Amino acid sequence: MKPLADVTPNTWAFLRDPMIAPTGFREYDARWKYPDGINLPGVTALGLGLGTQMMRRGIEPRIAVGNDYRDYSVAIKNALILGLTQAGIHVQDIGPALSPMAYFAQFHLDAPAVAMVTASHNPNGWTGVKMGFERPLTHGPDEMAELRDIVLNGEGEARDGGKWERVDGVMEAYLDDLTDGFTMTRKLKVVCATGNGTASAFAPLVLERIGVEVVESHNELDYTFPHYNPNPEAMEMLHDMAASVKASGADLALGFDGDGDRCGVVDDEGEEIFADIMGVILARDLSGLHEGATFVADVKSTGLFASDPVLQENGAKADYWKTGHSHMKRRVHEIGALAGFEKSGHYFLAEPIGRGYDCGMRVAVEVCKLLDRNPDKSMSDLRRALPKVWNTPTLSPYCPDEEKYDTLQRIVDRIVPMKGQGSLGGRKIVDVVTVNGARVMLENGAWGLVRASSNTPNLVVVCESPESEAELRAIFADLDAIIRQEPNVGDYDQTF
Repeated sequence: MKPLADVTPNTWAFLRDPMIAPTGFREYDARWKYPDGINLPGVTALGLGLGTQMMRRGIEPRIAVGNDYRDYSVAIKNALILGLTQAGIHVQDIGPALSPMAYFAQFHLDAPAVAMVTASHNPNGWTGVKMGFERPLTHGPDEMAELRDIVLNGEGEARDGGKWERVDGVMEAYLDDLTDGFTMTRKLKVVCATGNGTASAFAPLVLERIGVEVVESHNELDYTFPHYNPNPEAMEMLHDMAASVKASGADLALGFDGDGDRCGVVDDEGEEIFADIMGVILARDLSGLHEGATFVADVKSTGLFASDPVLQENGAKADYWKTGHSHMKRRVHEIGALAGFEKSGHYFLAEPIGRGYDCGMRVAVEVCKLLDRNPDKSMSDLRRALPKVWNTPTLSPYCPDEEKYDTLQRIVDRIVPMKGQGSLGGRKIVDVVTVNGARVMLENGAWGLVRASSNTPNLVVVCESPESEAELRAIFADLDAIIRQEPNVGDYDQTF
């Protein structure tokens, strides 16, 4: 049957019929508020649809499935598994996991497909599924559109042969793969911040295994998230990490989001290093080890990937691409890049460093290796060695899911004609890159970006200046004035 589009909890139909808000099918994963946007029969319909998609594509009917550490995630996973087995799929249930552990399981179990039940970095009340067929890739817009149509049109097909299997030992294999016998040769004291999320069961173990002294910060598993929502892109978490560094005298802090696929960094001076800047620090080091490497950066990221003199001297190439873990993974894979960096804290480290998927634990290990290769340098030394830029955190004003793409298009249509004529912050607009929203390039290398969030009801705004904080604020103010012409754009989630 076709799922109902209107989800009304505490009704007879809610306990009986599949209900799915169509907006939950996003560019590269599925995400809903639960139970406001989907009910358990709806999740079963999603599983039936995903299994049907596998069958239609001729994929061996076997899938690795995991869930994050939230009080409702097991119920969501079991409902998904019910649908997958109805579709004739052999489910290999790896239990509670990080998203990158689920991606690893696809390699470890030689599974043709993966589905991870997670709300990612979203607050409690959200749920969703990250899924993929061709490792290390996950569903992109085409696969998500196909899955959406199968599910919402009621095209899921039941078949015999489905079964469930519990698979133990994947966590241990994942930890072994991450550490791979490496041990630090310098002393390193690291604040490990997990916000009581799923990474609490992993990150301290990983760091201890490689010989790091761990300063624990909210490492007790607690799915109520009593201190803050684990999201290393949020200033609340970064400020807490900075305070822990200063209180403990640690060499740096590493923070992880709710499903462990992102990593945030604070240096020994308590300075928050946004992930794109940390990416440049890593790219400098890696390009010295791998001559002529290509690095992919998302459109929210600093312009230093293209302009940094050390990267240029090492022959590194920069490729700016669409924001989103699925877009970035695919781009890194398609062009044979060594790594991809996303301002949100997703890092995509390909062979021979990683397996190409986003893994916060892998990033933590590689940051420690970076410092091990530079025993006379602190993290703040490496930060200060970069050309100075001033940039905003990721700022997300509210905009309804049903309206955000049309709203963005109207904003882009206002900005594009400003090329060569208009200005932001007193700087002339020299180009407008529209690969993902509008990245407005200014005459001195400064820029401002507006795009639509792929997984929440928000727009996304980021700005950067190579001149000063005053210019940065002026650029933001002018860009925000254009955005504010849209009456349905609400308040920002954070300020700077």
